[in-house]
Amino acid sequence: MGKVRPILIKSVSKELINKYPDVFTTDFEKNKKLLDKYLEVDSKHLRNRISGYIVNLLKIKNRE
Repeated sequence: MGKVRPILIKSVSKELINKYPDVFTTDFEKNKKLLDKYLEVDSKHLRNRISGYIVNLLKIKNRE
């Protein structure tokens, strides 16, 4: 079974990857810091969820 994520996290993550394709990596900690630069997120929890989903999308992309 897959992990359930809200549409907001998925849409924001995909938009950021499309907008800045060479910026984000598969490193969670680095992506958290980059999100502070490129996106104004109110809560740490939301920032971490977005960063984690970006890592997941990039790992899937690299497998293909």
